[in-house]
Amino acid sequence: MDNSTNNISQSDYSNCPVTETIRVLGGKWKPIILWEMNRGVLRFGELKRAIPGITQKMLTQQLRELEEDEIIWRTVYAEVPPRVEYGITSYGQSLQAILEAMAIWGAKHLAQKTVQA
Repeated sequence: MDNSTNNISQSDYSNCPVTETIRVLGGKWKPIILWEMNRGVLRFGELKRAIPGITQKMLTQQLRELEEDEIIWRTVYAEVPPRVEYGITSYGQSLQAILEAMAIWGAKHLAQKTVQA
C-alpha cells in the first residue's frame, strides 16, 4: 500500500480515503444499484424491479446521494407520464473495478462460509 494513505492520524478519519470510499458506496443498496446500472441507462421503474426488497423511498434517496457525489446522472424528460433515466457518469465508471473486486471477494467469502458450515 502506498505510504500516503497510511499517514492518517487515528483520530482523523474524516480525510481517510477508505472512509470516503465507504461513505460514497456504503449501505446495503448503493453497490447493488451501481451493479444493476452497469447494464446501461435505466429508468426508475426498471431499477426498482431489478432490486427486490428496496422501497421506492430508499431507491430515491440512494439515487439522489449517488447523483450528489457525481457517480450517476439523472435526466428528466418533459413527458406525460414523466420519464426519468439514470446512468453512470464517466467518474462513476471508475468504481467498476472496486465493485468487481467486492464481487470476487464476496463469492470467496460465501464459499468459505459454506465449507465451514
